[in-house]
Amino acid sequence: MSQNPYAAPHGSVSPGEERTMGTLAHAIPLVAMVVSAGLLGFVASLVLYLIYKDRGPFARENAANSLNIQITMGIVMLVSIPFMLVLIGFLTWGIALVVAFVLHLLGALKANRGEWWRPPLTLRLVH
Repeated sequence: MSQNPYAAPHGSVSPGEERTMGTLAHAIPLVAMVVSAGLLGFVASLVLYLIYKDRGPFARENAANSLNIQITMGIVMLVSIPFMLVLIGFLTWGIALVVAFVLHLLGALKANRGEWWRPPLTLRLVH
């Protein structure tokens, strides 16, 4: 059985492709989060992490950062639900969405420039 000579080996991508993957790792969850009021951003980040984690260190770092942003903001949003009874939860939910939006936007911009970056205000659960 012969291998396809045009297929790139698993995990072998150019630096430009890694920058693109890093940018997408933030941009796609950003759009999903905006469209779903914050609920689908986690799914997008998880799927992208599973796809990009073995494609190169830069792509993996950005996909992990994206997932860490979503996990951290998901925890804040989950804690916000019971506080919605006293109205403060609506404020914390909104703040979590804004913070995640800004962090994903900064992450996408920095990844597009090829800059390594660790987002502030996030737990580092996925590496």
